[in-house]
Amino acid sequence: MNFPDRLIEGYRDFLTGRLPLEQSRYRELAERGQSPEIMVIGCADSRVSPEVIFNARPGELFVVRNVANLVPPYAPDGRAHGVSAALEFGVAALKVRHIVVLGHAQCGGVKAFAEDAEPLSPGDFIGKWMSLMAPAAEKVGPRGNLSETEYLVRLEQANVANSLDNLLTFPRLRNLVETGRIALHGAYFGVATGRLSVRDRATGEFTPIAAEDYARLFKEPRF
Repeated sequence: MNFPDRLIEGYRDFLTGRLPLEQSRYRELAERGQSPEIMVIGCADSRVSPEVIFNARPGELFVVRNVANLVPPYAPDGRAHGVSAALEFGVAALKVRHIVVLGHAQCGGVKAFAEDAEPLSPGDFIGKWMSLMAPAAEKVGPRGNLSETEYLVRLEQANVANSLDNLLTFPRLRNLVETGRIALHGAYFGVATGRLSVRDRATGEFTPIAAEDYARLFKEPRF
């Protein structure tokens, strides 16, 4: 099969549109290397690109994406750990000052975990990966009288909090957070609405940011 036409078309648009505007920045980044202050741990979902959501320029964000924006706990067991390796690089080499865990609505991984649905069989990769969400599900508790949508939103947001907790199991990072050299943040993106909410450290609640600007521009559904 040939290289996808969509990617060729997209590159042509980049070549004629954005690259001329960013050419000097790319050259500077190539010469001196990257030095982003912000690391984003997001979901691999194609609808939730941090660079698009935050309108980032080249070199501004160090982005790690995986299924359901999960951060495994610290586990120096000699095995390969992609998220942990990226985290170590961001903290030790790039010396980022902020780490943002970006969750989102309509997360397929979270829904599959909540429904115990395929392909979450015990022997596959994604089933083992999604088991990292178990502590978040325990904190949310049973669905009870909540609608499916309300329950999934709570689980998606609890999953962000769980990843933030797991970040603090990394000794070096915990020290940097406690001494104020790195700040951890939780955020949640509404795919249907385009609304971004940020987690309050004290209350754990997610509060929309730029709410007045959003209200002026859009009328939104509830979720």
